[in-house]
Amino acid sequence: MTEQNAGPVNGDGRDQPAGNQLAIKRVYVKDVSFEVPMGLEAFGQQWQPRVNQDIAAEVKRLNENEYEVVLSITISVQQEKEVLYLVEVHQAGVFVVAGFEAPQLGQVLNTHCPSILFPYARELIDSLVVRGNFPPLMLPPINFEALFQQAAREKSQNALGGGASPSGKPN
Repeated sequence: MTEQNAGPVNGDGRDQPAGNQLAIKRVYVKDVSFEVPMGLEAFGQQWQPRVNQDIAAEVKRLNENEYEVVLSITISVQQEKEVLYLVEVHQAGVFVVAGFEAPQLGQVLNTHCPSILFPYARELIDSLVVRGNFPPLMLPPINFEALFQQAAREKSQNALGGGASPSGKPN
């Protein structure tokens, strides 16, 4: 029996064009911060916190085929109006990306690369929280593809003059 190599395959099972390349060159922590503004008072609180999470990705072209992608996650945990702790992580990676057309390139850099970085950031955040003597913070998976598509829809609506209605929801 002879093995046949059909070439690289995308995650959806389709053949990937021969020229497309996505490779991780380096993953690193660019910045990290953990704060407990209330000090010891934070530990005397009844534990029914509200968790706020902000996520952003920033892409910077380094050269023809290399990009730095920085996934920024800020977690603020509050009890009523008091901040119990604040965690901010900027998880970065350098990626070699080649062979993609402009629309695909933006999608790869804003969905695939943050998806690769997220597990590193999630583990770092959980480690900081536990080392701060708080209960573990299990961040759920994030669908970066859905976030990217939502941002693209909002951008096209704003470009078409759709804007937002008085309720704050898109027209």
